[in-house]
Amino acid sequence: MRNDRSFIELRARERAHALLDEGSYRELLDPFEGIMSPWLAPQGVVPQSDDGMVVARGTINGQSAVVIAIEGTFQGGSMGEVSGAKMAAALELAAEDNRNGIPTQAVLSLETGGVRLQEANLGLAAIADIHAAIVDLRRYTPVVGIITGTVGCFGGMSIAAALCSYLIVTREARLGLNGPQVIEQEAGIEEYDSRDRPFIWSMTGGEIRYESGLVDALVGDGVNAVKTAMNEAIAKGVPAQHRSDKYADFLARLSNFDTRQQADTAQIKQLFAGEVK
Repeated sequence: MRNDRSFIELRARERAHALLDEGSYRELLDPFEGIMSPWLAPQGVVPQSDDGMVVARGTINGQSAVVIAIEGTFQGGSMGEVSGAKMAAALELAAEDNRNGIPTQAVLSLETGGVRLQEANLGLAAIADIHAAIVDLRRYTPVVGIITGTVGCFGGMSIAAALCSYLIVTREARLGLNGPQVIEQEAGIEEYDSRDRPFIWSMTGGEIRYESGLVDALVGDGVNAVKTAMNEAIAKGVPAQHRSDKYADFLARLSNFDTRQQADTAQIKQLFAGEVK
């Protein structure tokens, strides 16, 4: 694989290959294991054997690592019982490695719309397990999240992203709790037009998320750029304070915002001014 390729255009398995040291890739529960969601076929959905979740072990700069990549082209990268369990278990095993004196890094390639509707309660439970596993693991090693495109990162998995030690995004990435269509459905098109792409990216795109201090690195769409940012994040080590531990400051800022007005980029920047990246 040429290292100057677009990272966004890579599939999940290709992303995991690209992030790990060459020749070190070893997939856990690969397609030949036949691990599939039992809930998709009754809905008329042809399941993929990896359930849209790729878990790979290997090394990053010679050190033990796990890369977990969500396949955004399958069910919009949605999280179900099986895919969620694969991610949670991989994170838990990485934490166990660290507790046993085996330093193991963790990188998450997040391309997900959130919970899979066919598996709503089971998917939500799996996402809660993922949240707990990230919080456990990040005590020992940085958990690095990467959001590039084209799906973005939404729903309960946006909370998982927020729990990461460091977040890396491209300009094309999107990050938010609710997706544009959901907001439009609940609040009306006057509040949020899901077809207005410039507006959507001005609110939830990678650039504004970086300028607001809600992510740590804004990079171009290229394998080298993403890997460099990943290596820099890992080299920083576990942060003295995780972003999610700053909730009191975020709540204070949000409570002072006048929700009667339509937010725009300038207001978002002002709201989070002074936030340490």
